[in-house]
Amino acid sequence: MSKRDETLLFEDVLEAIGRIREYTRGYSKEDFFRDQKTIDAVIRNLEIIGEACGQVPGPVRERYPQIPWRKIVGVRNIVIHHNFGVDLETVWFIITRQLPDLQSSLRAILARRETED
Repeated sequence: MSKRDETLLFEDVLEAIGRIREYTRGYSKEDFFRDQKTIDAVIRNLEIIGEACGQVPGPVRERYPQIPWRKIVGVRNIVIHHNFGVDLETVWFIITRQLPDLQSSLRAILARRETED
């Protein structure tokens, strides 16, 4: 996979994170739990994140061990295969605790890659 392809995957993830953060901005956990449209939109973007991360080749994943690649892909699989039984507490935890870290890590990776070019 070319460096450009990797960059596009990382940018896809960042775009999906941005959407999720936009959709849930100003929401409490209770607000989120009551808004089925937002839940559906967030789940769709979690699927996108998982799919993009699933396409990142092993050698690239090894270069960035700070990213929990398997967990991210696992979330996608849980969402796709158990859509009607998604644990909203887990989704909220991902939104509020894990996505900000992933976003920061990917931004730092992309910034470093730009300086390497």
